[in-house]
This record gives sequence, C-alpha cells and structure tokens, in this order.
Amino acid sequence: MKITSKIFITVCALAAVMGLTSCSKTKTLNLFTWTYYTPEDVVAQFEKDYNCKVIVTEYDSNETMFNKLVNGGAKSFDICVPSQDYVSILLSKKMLQPIVQEKFTNKNKINPKVLEKATYDPEMIYSVPYYLGAAGICVNKKKMPAGDYARDWSIFADKRFANHASMMDDYREVLGDALVHKGYSLCTTNEDELNSAAEMIKKEWLPNIVKFDAEGFGKDFARGDLWLCHGYAEVVYGEVPEEEWEDTIDFFIPKEGGASYLDSLCILKDSKNAVLATEFINYIHDPKNYAKFLDFFNFPCYVNPEAEQYMTTTPLYNASEMDNCELKNDLGENLDKYYSIWEKIRISK
Repeated sequence: MKITSKIFITVCALAAVMGLTSCSKTKTLNLFTWTYYTPEDVVAQFEKDYNCKVIVTEYDSNETMFNKLVNGGAKSFDICVPSQDYVSILLSKKMLQPIVQEKFTNKNKINPKVLEKATYDPEMIYSVPYYLGAAGICVNKKKMPAGDYARDWSIFADKRFANHASMMDDYREVLGDALVHKGYSLCTTNEDELNSAAEMIKKEWLPNIVKFDAEGFGKDFARGDLWLCHGYAEVVYGEVPEEEWEDTIDFFIPKEGGASYLDSLCILKDSKNAVLATEFINYIHDPKNYAKFLDFFNFPCYVNPEAEQYMTTTPLYNASEMDNCELKNDLGENLDKYYSIWEKIRISK
C-alpha cells in the first residue's frame, strides 16, 4: 500500500508538472445567459484550455434573469449577461463583484465608443460589453420601390404602408424612437416631451400600424403581409430565404438614431470563481473567438473591432449605423411614466 501510494503521488506530481489534469478536480463555471448567445465551439475550447466545465443556463428576457437571481438563484451562477438597464439595477443592489483586472488582458480590445455609451460603468470595473445592438426598419422592396420612402422614423407616417406596417410591442423602443425623431433623448423624463412623442405616434403612426408585435413580425414580413416593420434585422433575415435577401429586404437604422441595447458580461457577487469567470470573459474577447459569435448571427463588429478581420460572414447592417443610437438606460421610478403613456397608446389602437 505504501508503494502504491508513493507511485500514485509521483504520477500526480508528474501530471501537474506536465499540465495533465487527471488527478486534479475540474472546476465548474456556471454561465447564465440569453438563448443561443454563446458559441458552443468557443465554450468547448475554453473547457479544454482551462480544464473546467462550463454549464450554460439560458433565459429569454432581462426580467426572467433578474427574477431568478433575486429569488435565490444568484448563488447558482458565476456570470450573467444583463442589458444596460439591468447592469445598473444589479449594481445598485450590490449584486456584482469586480472583474479581476489583471486577468482581463483583452481590455484594450473594447471599442471606446461603446464605453462612452456605458456611462454606468465606463471603466469596466463590474461589466464588460458583449454586444451592442439596435432595432431598425425593414421595408419589403417587392412591395415598395427602393429609395421611394423616407429613411427615418417618419416612414411610419407614410400612408402607403397603411395596414401593412408593424412596430415592436415594446414601449421603450416605440416611445424612444418617437422621442428621438422629435429631437429629444429617449431617456427623457420630461412629461411635455413624452406627451409630444405620444401624440405624434397616435396621430401620425398609429393609423398605418396594423399591430404591435415583438415576436412574429419576421414571419409576417416573409409572407408579404407586412411591407414595413420595426424590429431586429436577424429576425427578418432569419425568416426570408437567403437567396431572396437582396431583392426583398431593405434594412436600415435611421441616421437620427434610435433605441439600442448593450449586453454585458458580469460576475455575480456570490461567485467563488471570479478568476475563472474573468478568464472566460477575456477568452470571449480574443478577437478570433469573438468573430465566431458575430458570424453565428451575421452581427456587425462594433464592441470588439479587431474581430472583424476574422469574420467569415457579411453583417446584416453596418456597425456605424449604431453610432447615433442611445441606450435604454434604467429610468427607476420614472419608468412608470412611460408605461402609463404606452397603455393609453395601446388602448387608442
């Protein structure tokens, strides 16, 4: 037994020196993120490189994520991927711990333009930007000649689209875009500005809108029922056969801007794996790895510009189109003003 023990100890020591791991305990990293939001091959390679197991649990909304965390789930995860407003909320509730900066060697890969928008944590102390995206406008070119319409939010007042237009069932999006079109901030709390935007929606946009829809607009567009819709490019392109993209879809984000979102990688306060979690975040932002994420969705390269050279797909829109977009930041108690106005708009519809 003594000889056997000595042999076992010797083998383990050699394995440690050689970087083998059969005698060591594998660490587990628990990632809580959006559905289909992390490339499986990148996760698999990280597991191999860092001798760990990554367990991915998915959610479909910030609300679902937050409710899970505050109702006992926070201790079950190491990393979560909230949007900008929920980063602010998690910070205010002291539910996050700092990124281990010495392990975040790809910090310089993050686009400074993104950090200018992330006013809640511009130094990336608690959150690292993952993806900046924005909803835009899709026009069916088979129903409306390309170029024969406004390329800003006033397009929803164009009577030629009556009964064939939709906007997202999202009050921060719709009210935000109306506010931007009126020259206001989409995060304003000024009641006169909010009411002015609401009146424009009701009088000019609503007569042409057949419905507010945040889920099925892609299918309706692909069928030809919608000639104009407000939403995310990947949803529409995902429903229209690729060979028809060029002849059918005109997607653009107005130069005047609009509502945008910024999902970020954050380490939860109760995580005991802050170093490994940071190494995962850093690994994601290796430009070659980040390019795989962008390729999966045909997303434009905005957050990590160096990744663009490694992309193998053509983005659905240009990253520069989001320059003038504004984040839907946390409004706190003022959010009730938006919801109240939205309910009145929905009733009038």
